[in-house]
Amino acid sequence: MSDSTSSSVSDNGILQDIDRNKGDFHFPESHKFDAGFGLTRDVVNYISDVKGEPDWIREFRLKALEVFESKPLPTHWATHQLEELDFDKIRYYLSHGSESKRSWDEVPDDVKRTFERLGVPEQERKFLAGVDAQYDSESAYSSMREELREQGVIFVNPTEGLTEYEHIFRPWFGKVIPTGDSKYSALNSAAFSGGSFIYIPKGVKLKHPLQAYFRINSRDFGQFERTLIIADEGAELMYMEGCTAPQFDTSTLHSGVVELVAMPHAKIQYVTVQNWASNIFNLVTQRGIAHEGAEIRWIDCNIGSGLTMKYPCVILKGRKARGEVISISLANTGQHQDTGAKMIHVADETTSNIVAKSISIGEGRASYRGLVSVAKGLKGCRNSTECDALLLHANSRTDTYPAITVHGDSHAVQHEASVSQVSEEMLFYMEQRGIPRAAAMSLAVNGFINDLVQEFPMEYSVELRRLIDMEMEDSIG
Repeated sequence: MSDSTSSSVSDNGILQDIDRNKGDFHFPESHKFDAGFGLTRDVVNYISDVKGEPDWIREFRLKALEVFESKPLPTHWATHQLEELDFDKIRYYLSHGSESKRSWDEVPDDVKRTFERLGVPEQERKFLAGVDAQYDSESAYSSMREELREQGVIFVNPTEGLTEYEHIFRPWFGKVIPTGDSKYSALNSAAFSGGSFIYIPKGVKLKHPLQAYFRINSRDFGQFERTLIIADEGAELMYMEGCTAPQFDTSTLHSGVVELVAMPHAKIQYVTVQNWASNIFNLVTQRGIAHEGAEIRWIDCNIGSGLTMKYPCVILKGRKARGEVISISLANTGQHQDTGAKMIHVADETTSNIVAKSISIGEGRASYRGLVSVAKGLKGCRNSTECDALLLHANSRTDTYPAITVHGDSHAVQHEASVSQVSEEMLFYMEQRGIPRAAAMSLAVNGFINDLVQEFPMEYSVELRRLIDMEMEDSIG
């Protein structure tokens, strides 16, 4: 969840007047459609009926439900935390209606007030090429600049993608991340609703980003958006996502799936700054395929949530394809950020880069879990992985779990990891010069991640620094 959605934007593009609690509100529920608690065949059929889906999608969902029910919970990490999530106490579909509006005037009043309070219309006017705003299970509002539409750019929700652009959508739907990939990809496949379908035609290079906002308003709810982005040959785009949800005293589940396809010489940048409430289980699956000469970059920041499990992946399928993951995670007391990256080399002369930095505060735990794989028979592949952790208190925890498999001897692969701690001597030195302890902590943390923050768009980098400042204030006082 990103409070970027809760901030106004100045004329020079820098976020102003950020209120960290701006997303911590909700309106009384007034849903037209409610599938009830638990995930069953009846619930899946209810979702498909509400959306008016063709039989092949219904069958896809029902088969995914069987896979979800047959797969056990992961047992090799975060087991005790995952066992706290009761799937029967989650509501899997809530909406005002399945049709996305093209005008703010047509959006239901409570939904409109929510997104106006989060600053969505203003950000759209200032710096976005297009925006999609999702409220609980469905997209409530979707808009894109007319000149992009004239160039053949498609930016709609998956329901529209499956019905209006099936010839483009269906060949890649569920192919980058198959239903059986994990228990959570199967869960998403059974209950998916909302998200984005984007297609950028050959040679089209977007000058401004597209952005999606994912808003959870209801308690005991699960959000299962599904995003598919296809950049055709030589196309380029940046996609940014922000999410907000109020703090509830019961569990909320977010389990999205993101599939990226970069055709030859295309470039995709996928940017996320999330700041989920601590009652949220954030269990997502993200993967991209980069064809010859293509590039996929994940730029990712994870702040908040009781448990995050997220490992963006790039399959380097074409010769000279490039993949990169730049990630920052911050875990405070009661939070476990289990994040990382996967780079899978299956073509010659492919290059990948992973830079991950984590900050653990109080009794927070940050884990890096990575995979680098170079298949047999390849030549000239390169990978660089840098994993750095910063501990701010004696009870803070960090773990690193790299897995590296390289076949052949013509490749260059390196992995570096470091753990450091903010020393009392350094804090004392700054305090003696009139810098409050929380501000001193913020300076140390911002210095630690400064090089990575510069990779984020201006709209997010300023917010990220301020979010960290507020985390430091809370941890100290």
